[in-house]
Parts: sequence; structure tokens; C-alpha cells
Amino acid sequence: MESCPCGSGAAYSDCCEPVISGKRPAETAEKLMRARYSAHVGVEVDFLFESTHPDHRTGYDRKGTKEWAEGADWQGLQIISTRRGGPGDTTGEVEFIARYRDKGMLREHHECAQFKRQNGLWLFTDGTMVRPKPLTVTKIGRNDPCTCGSGLKYKKCCGK
Repeated sequence: MESCPCGSGAAYSDCCEPVISGKRPAETAEKLMRARYSAHVGVEVDFLFESTHPDHRTGYDRKGTKEWAEGADWQGLQIISTRRGGPGDTTGEVEFIARYRDKGMLREHHECAQFKRQNGLWLFTDGTMVRPKPLTVTKIGRNDPCTCGSGLKYKKCCGK
């Protein structure tokens, strides 16, 4: 059994393959997102185009998409959250992280993807990159316990 690249734990033949091949529509926005990730892994650029809402296909770069999909060593998909996008909804949002290696470097594509149901089919409309949250620094007092875990006061340990 070849497991599905989307990380669902199901067999590819039962999970994303029927959606990509057109045998079965995605029941939810998340399932379409998973199928789109698997399509990147399998370099199924026709599916990526067809699963994009017609109003958002202008400027679709088939060649660039194919080169990116072929050049990446796909490492996995993590669904962060979903809003709406269920069987009774007309719109949905899926926040995800797609991990891949590019030229030996591990990279993350973190996006909030928007979906719309049209004529009973879920379609991708747009995506917004999610930026990392800024780091917050907490000031350490000289008499506070050291952050390294030594059990000493900061001034007697790393704060020298």
C-alpha cells in the first residue's frame, strides 16, 4: 500500500488519487488542499490548474509550477487549521505548511488558502503567505534563575 503524500495515513489510491484523477470530487476544502499538495508531489500540473477557480486562473504559470514541483523534494504537509469548508459550506480556508527541500535546503511554504465551492466542486481561489510572528524577548534579572537550567542565579552563570 502506497501511503498518500498528504499525510492522512490513508492509501494514495483511497485518498487523493481519486480526487486528482477526477473519479471523485473533494468533499471538503481541506481534502482539496490535501489533493493539491499530493498533485505537487506527483507533478500533476493539469489538476492544479483545473482545481483553481476559473476567476483566478489568469497568469497561471504552468511551466513554473511544473519546474517547482519537479525540483522540490517534498517532505510533508501539515494542516494548521481549517475554517468552514465543510460539505454544507460555500467558502473555506485552510492554513497549512508544506515542507520541501530545494537545493539541499529545508524550506516551508506556510499559507492561508481560500476555497470556494462552485457547481458542487471545491476550487482554490487564492492564498496568502503567513509571516512568522515576531520574537518577544523577556528581560532576565541578575538574581533570576539562569535560563540554561543550571539552577544558579543568572549573575553567577551565563550573565557573567
